[in-house]
Amino acid sequence: MPQCAVTRRVHFNAAHRLHNPGRSDEWNQATFGLCNNPSYHGHNYELDVTVAGEIDPDSGYVMDLGRLNELVEERLLQKLDHRNLNVDVPWFRDLIPTAENIAMVCWRELAPALPPGLSLHVRLWETPRNYVDYAE
Repeated sequence: MPQCAVTRRVHFNAAHRLHNPGRSDEWNQATFGLCNNPSYHGHNYELDVTVAGEIDPDSGYVMDLGRLNELVEERLLQKLDHRNLNVDVPWFRDLIPTAENIAMVCWRELAPALPPGLSLHVRLWETPRNYVDYAE
């Protein structure tokens, strides 16, 4: 069967602080710079969620993008949007909310909800010039 990939882009706003409590304040400042601000800082994130697999001969879809959007809203955006990632989101209580870790967590939370046979790739845009890709 033909293979195809489809992507849904979503948006969320969140604040975070990059800080490793196991390291000194000096190390954190040298490593994370302005991103180590004790008062946090925010981003307007864009998240591209791509699923790939066979095109269903009955529907012509790899996956219904409306259903994908529902899963992203339920499993990710309701927990991330307009939140302080360090304080409000349990996923980051013991995990530094770097773009890399945010992308990994998004993949981890979404992958089990997808129909069998589909692969998942996420791209998290932290700024218009910086993004992280994650897939397993």
